[in-house]
Amino acid sequence: MSDMQTASTHSPEAKLTPADKRMLIWFVALAFAFTWGIAALLIAFPEPMEAAFGELSYTNPVFILAVYSPGFAAFGLIWRRFGIGGVGGFLRRLTLWRMPWGWWAFLIIGIPALFYVAALIKGTAGDPFPFDPWYGLLPAFATALLIGPIEEFGWRGVALPLLQRRYVPLVSSLILGVIWATWHIPAFLLSGTPQSSWSFPAYFIAVIALSVIITPMFNAAKGSILIPVLFHFQANGPAWPDAQPWDTVTFGIAAVLVVLFNRKLMLTREGAATDLVFEPRDERMGTGAA
Repeated sequence: MSDMQTASTHSPEAKLTPADKRMLIWFVALAFAFTWGIAALLIAFPEPMEAAFGELSYTNPVFILAVYSPGFAAFGLIWRRFGIGGVGGFLRRLTLWRMPWGWWAFLIIGIPALFYVAALIKGTAGDPFPFDPWYGLLPAFATALLIGPIEEFGWRGVALPLLQRRYVPLVSSLILGVIWATWHIPAFLLSGTPQSSWSFPAYFIAVIALSVIITPMFNAAKGSILIPVLFHFQANGPAWPDAQPWDTVTFGIAAVLVVLFNRKLMLTREGAATDLVFEPRDERMGTGAA
């Protein structure tokens, strides 16, 4: 059986093979090496880097390159292991959108609500709308969709399915959450990034909570990459009020409730999405990431 056929199976019996383990290690190593390497250049040579690429901001090309590193690593490893056909199957996971409507409601309404509850605690819920005129929000939405969410091709595209071949979803979420949060450390060391003015301990806990929340949605959508991309976009929503660090509390509570209400699926590997590529025949046959 080929690697692609093996990777297209979707069952609690899927195992983390030596090839899977090497792929996971390589993914984490490459994601950190690219991002932290770029950040090291920005820290060590701030003036030459600014002269060449402009002031550091969310849309600075070097910053974007650093953010895209998990996605680049994911595509490179998928291509190397499965070939160009595997890349197509990987991208087809963007077409998986079916999940219970309750999860869709949480994705669309629940995430903003958590920010607003946290903002009420902080006292910023009544702050003026940050975009005037309102249509200035549209390019901000485009930026929020096209930058941070690209990470998800790596975190939920490659890392989470491989982790779930070995661990139950809750443990996989916690492991990935720690990796994901640690990967963000350079953003706190660079002026000009949103994180530079935030509390890192609160952010670290919040990212782990987000990792836990997104996993049952990911599994309910049969390993969709689209759902994590939209989730990441919502978490970075430019229209939501400043709620840091109280959003850590609301997302932490939400994560606990998600685990409690989905404990059977979070504490067993039943229904865990383990696919790396998706083939249309999987849906017809009842296997794979259908």
